[in-house]
Amino acid sequence: MARHETKAQKETVGRVMHEFKHGELESSRGGTVKSRKQAVAIALSEAGASKNESPQKNREHLKKTKEKERHGETAQAQKEGHRKH
Repeated sequence: MARHETKAQKETVGRVMHEFKHGELESSRGGTVKSRKQAVAIALSEAGASKNESPQKNREHLKKTKEKERHGETAQAQKEGHRKH
């Protein structure tokens, strides 16, 4: 049985893949992500939709990501001119 993503998870995956396509997605080490597979893994992890993590970890990841999005700390928000608070 396939897992279903929530609306919030889909939005997060979409944002991360948008950042990847525009060359804005960075790995945890600070380098720009070039691999599509790596971008998908980052997107699923940030969205809390990874099948390799526990449900509790997935909820924590999504909560942290949504907080980051609210504060304008994503690469996409910074490029669009939204400043960090």
